[in-house]
Amino acid sequence: MGAEFVQFSLTPILIGSLAAVACALPGNFLILRRQALIGDAISHVVLPGIVVAFLLTGVVAAVPMLLGAAGAAVVAVILIEAVRRLGRIEPGAAMGVVFTTLFAAGVLLLEQSDTSTVHLDVEHALMGNLESLIWFKADGWSSLADPAALAALPDELGRIAAVCALICVLTALFWRWLKIATFDDSFARTLGIPAGALGIGLVIVAAIAAVAAFDAVGSIIVIAMFICPPAAARLMTNRLETQIGWSVAFAVISAVLGYVLAGYGPLWFGAQNAVSAAGMIAVVAGVILGIACLFGPHRGRIGAGREPSA
Repeated sequence: MGAEFVQFSLTPILIGSLAAVACALPGNFLILRRQALIGDAISHVVLPGIVVAFLLTGVVAAVPMLLGAAGAAVVAVILIEAVRRLGRIEPGAAMGVVFTTLFAAGVLLLEQSDTSTVHLDVEHALMGNLESLIWFKADGWSSLADPAALAALPDELGRIAAVCALICVLTALFWRWLKIATFDDSFARTLGIPAGALGIGLVIVAAIAAVAAFDAVGSIIVIAMFICPPAAARLMTNRLETQIGWSVAFAVISAVLGYVLAGYGPLWFGAQNAVSAAGMIAVVAGVILGIACLFGPHRGRIGAGREPSA
């Protein structure tokens, strides 16, 4: 059982957990700034950028994917402004039109492109490829101390671990600025804190998390983890430090429990086939949020982020 778990389940659970945490950390500040849909928007916008980057380079690598996502984000901003000005509609409607159109364009590009040599198609774009991230060289827990086996770990684990560590470090470094600017933007400016640049940096960090997680876990988990764990955590406390802890815990629980339920849950009910791990992880995150809405000590406070008590 130990050898089988290490080979087939350990790396998917680790990758799913790290991706969830990487998205949940910036998601806390987006929720409090009432910009939760930015995470959803980023998840939609990165797809066409990643596909175009692959078509131009022929490889699925971190740098081309990030550059492609950044280019797609710039195009999205230009299109949103154009639709808003030419159509004279409110910004929310313009964002909805542009984001869904770009995501659909990315799906169409995937369907018409030859991506058979890499894990990049419509299914992987939506649900990732967690189930296929197997540690082939592992033969038990002893492999964790075997350099040869460690060298054969899936590349996705190293990428998402590095990004998650980077986001943790940036959050710690800019903690005071983020906390002040999130709850009182005007006060932050009087203290000389570059609140505007900080907001842009937060969006960039969220985009980096989305791109890093996209290849392994797909857009479903990315969207869910930007919103569900931070929102559930907000219902548990009115202190930012505690909220961060709750959100990380909820993100990890969603990833671990979702992966287990995806593989074994259907068998418990007599079904023969497992279900999508990404889909189940997102469902578990939603269930946790639902429970927090019903029983959380601070339910009804999502979005009420600009309070000095936090």
